[in-house]
Amino acid sequence: MLKSLYIVILLTLSVEAAWANETKEKKHILFLGASVDWAHDSVSHAMYTMEKIGKESGLFDVRFHTDLELLTKEKLGSNKKNLNYFDAIMFFSQGDLLLTEQQKTDIMSFIKEDGKGFLGTHSATDSFRASWPEYIEMVGGAFDSHPWHQKVRIRVEDRTFPITKHLPPIFEITDEIYQLDHYSRSDKRVLMSLDTTSIDLNAKNVRRSDRDFAIAWARQWGTGRVFVNLLGHRREVWDNPSIQKIWLEAVRWVLKFTHADLTPLPQPTQD
Repeated sequence: MLKSLYIVILLTLSVEAAWANETKEKKHILFLGASVDWAHDSVSHAMYTMEKIGKESGLFDVRFHTDLELLTKEKLGSNKKNLNYFDAIMFFSQGDLLLTEQQKTDIMSFIKEDGKGFLGTHSATDSFRASWPEYIEMVGGAFDSHPWHQKVRIRVEDRTFPITKHLPPIFEITDEIYQLDHYSRSDKRVLMSLDTTSIDLNAKNVRRSDRDFAIAWARQWGTGRVFVNLLGHRREVWDNPSIQKIWLEAVRWVLKFTHADLTPLPQPTQD
């Protein structure tokens, strides 16, 4: 009995030590808010929200940029940080931003070889669509259109995953909803999807015959991790505590503090 108690105490201390070690040294996230064709009003609010989440959790700090200078592994002068300094990058970007081929190589290496994290929100899927096929492959889908901007129901497909386990099976939210192309659920773990009973499938520009409208997903990319959440067009979405919790847990997951099954899930049957 004493031996069992000793094991329990050791396990408890190990968990506490792991948490203490996790929060002892802050991680660093580079947030890119650059755009070409369409500047979302919510980008600055998303930046503020991520900074708030980082401060309150004690887990990470955020450096915000609307230029592309730090997206390189080349040494920069004037005490500027390059990709080697950061543990994850987060894109709330839009359009075919002008990266050099070396920058593209460095970003992919940052994730695939260095095992660091990528977080994409909303129009991250509307970035580099014409200029960088590997980015679209890594993100897991490309913006096609936004047929709906209304109150919708979101179906939580995986309530065991650390990022979404705090959510109910279905919740309502008002936001702009994307339709994707270059998307398949066969190479990713879809965590949330659109409940199609809450929208008009005959709306203009609805093109997906499979009616599979993913909202958030996670996947492995080389040795790194990728999380994408399409919600975030509206400022008030970022004020939602449940959405903020998604982002906190997403950061923890891409930084490999939590782990989960990434086996693709079948498309749920819509009632």
